[in-house]
Amino acid sequence: MTEQDPARGTVAFVFETGMLKRMSRTGWWHVGVKEPESIADHSFRAGIIGSILAMMEGADPARTALLSLFHDTQESRIGDIAHIGKRYLKAQPNEAITADQLAGAYPAVRDGIQKIVEEYESCTSIEAKCAHDADKVDCLVQAVEYREAGHRNIQPWIDTSYEHLRTESGRVLADAALEMTSMEWRETFLP
Repeated sequence: MTEQDPARGTVAFVFETGMLKRMSRTGWWHVGVKEPESIADHSFRAGIIGSILAMMEGADPARTALLSLFHDTQESRIGDIAHIGKRYLKAQPNEAITADQLAGAYPAVRDGIQKIVEEYESCTSIEAKCAHDADKVDCLVQAVEYREAGHRNIQPWIDTSYEHLRTESGRVLADAALEMTSMEWRETFLP
């Protein structure tokens, strides 16, 4: 990338992350979901779930939400590669993609986001573990919602998501999600 004004480099990243609102989570196409949620939709709910998990685990909910928010920003460059596709493709590590995305940004922004991505990828802090679980709990919850909408063959997404949970709180929320409907929350407000 050529040297540029750091304000322009930073805003370029902002525009690039806007792509995530238009990019689908492609694995759902395998089970017939024609218009799956966007990567940005997923990251938003993962941030909410991450905060909740952090509260349950005694971790920093704001830090966990931040990790969750940035965990898939690299997909603006490489797309959401379905797990079966990863068997045939070798993408650069997320840390390298993030470095490229932010090469022209303000140094504080570049370094700050790079640290966020590195922490998420290393998965050594409790906040990173909660953020990873938030990614999986959101996938499981989304699978339940798609199953309720009539999509079949969803169980592998549920099983894989559950198997990769790292925290007790993640398992507790996943168990609850599997025991209720996605619209049960409305029953509280209906006469």
